[in-house]
Amino acid sequence: MQYAQRAIGPELERAARQFAALVLTGPRRAGKTTLLRKLFPAASYTLLEDPEVIARLRADPRGFLDGLRLPAILDEMQHVPELFAWVRAAIDAAPSRKGRFLLTGSQEAPLMRGVTESLAGRAALFQLLPLSVLESAKVSLLRGGFPEVMARPSAASTWFRSYVQSYLERDVRAVTDVRDLTTFRRFLALVASRVGQVLNKTDLAAPLGVSVPTMTQWLSILEVTGTILLVPPYFESFGKRLVKSPKLYLVDSGLACHLLGIESAAELERSPFLGALFEGFVASELVKRRINAGKRAELYWFRDQQGLEVDFVVPKGNKRLLLVEAKASRTVMPSDAVSLDRLAAAAKGYDIERVVVHRPGTTAAGTALRPGTRALTLPDLLQAL
Repeated sequence: MQYAQRAIGPELERAARQFAALVLTGPRRAGKTTLLRKLFPAASYTLLEDPEVIARLRADPRGFLDGLRLPAILDEMQHVPELFAWVRAAIDAAPSRKGRFLLTGSQEAPLMRGVTESLAGRAALFQLLPLSVLESAKVSLLRGGFPEVMARPSAASTWFRSYVQSYLERDVRAVTDVRDLTTFRRFLALVASRVGQVLNKTDLAAPLGVSVPTMTQWLSILEVTGTILLVPPYFESFGKRLVKSPKLYLVDSGLACHLLGIESAAELERSPFLGALFEGFVASELVKRRINAGKRAELYWFRDQQGLEVDFVVPKGNKRLLLVEAKASRTVMPSDAVSLDRLAAAAKGYDIERVVVHRPGTTAAGTALRPGTRALTLPDLLQAL
């Protein structure tokens, strides 16, 4: 499989020169291990899923660390969270030595607890999501951005089915006691069918016959494992009464299509979910763009109780905002920019940039859009950020 250069690479290399350790989290199979081994070819490598390795480590953690050839990649650290304290001790013994420990983990909540408790101030934290459209031309709405799907798109359906069974369900069982995996699979499909909608836990729980607390727990698992993206509402009211619930998306559009039973481009074009899937694709790409540049994943949406809605609000600092509408239709019309204009007019004191983002191959009205609003494809928008 040809290796795709990852945009976050320079940030990781810079951090390794400044911190004794770096921690790379994100969904399973997003390419964390491949990235670290490419960036740091001289580093030793240890996979912490091997039972023999785990047993040896727990029997003698100090001896295990002393026996590592540094720098060292320690893969899937969430399996041995007690090791964080020993890594901290090793760092504190020689604080001036940088880039010694390169740690990865997939289950963010347990991993982050270990980092915050043991490595605060000692480690640089990063998240790696699947490939973005700026990293590979093969990334698409239908197939998403997982590297192995990009390498074998004809086997995408089989890969996603195995991914759900081998990784998502295993991560779920590791975090909580889910006895009925059949119900959990129905839950995943139901989540995919709610992409682009305001999160309503009761609406999700009722068809499955589970409680709202159970639904809350399952959603939390999907969020911390990098499977779903919850986009919060923008906090500034601009004099309006706001809807205060987040919107729900899947991080990878290919996984979303798989869960919805969409297997071909023709099926995608006919799907009633096309608009919502494209909106989610845009949300994920905007987040990837920010975290790959070493920034916080700030992304919001806006709706007031009078019905004014804008898909995405991206803060750019110094009272500047980017307003984005995602349109999957084949023709972009001036009317698609009306909500952007209305919110821009209400946002007194802000410098507002307005973009209608559309799919490649669509007919955009370009300068015929309303004054001050551009129509851009997603790669063009991302390049401009």
